[in-house]
Amino acid sequence: MNDYENSAADIENERKRQAASLAEDGEGWEKEYRPGSFGCHELLDRTAMLAGLVEEQIQSHPACVANAEWFQLTKRAAALRELYQRVGAEHLGED
Repeated sequence: MNDYENSAADIENERKRQAASLAEDGEGWEKEYRPGSFGCHELLDRTAMLAGLVEEQIQSHPACVANAEWFQLTKRAAALRELYQRVGAEHLGED
């Protein structure tokens, strides 16, 4: 199994491990990053920036276009656009 083909359980375990690590720095860290906060806005901004970079600099790069397997892998990054939409909907209070 490749790193990008982790099971849902593996991914959730990694999320919990990272949450526990953040909690070591202080309880209540989640409040700083919930929708509507500056921390959540920061995630929204970074997601948009990275999605744009992947599309503009990687997917369109001639070496990537020339290799079907690489190009297919870049399409997985399209999940960044979906993440942006979901974070934005909660952050801005849209349904």
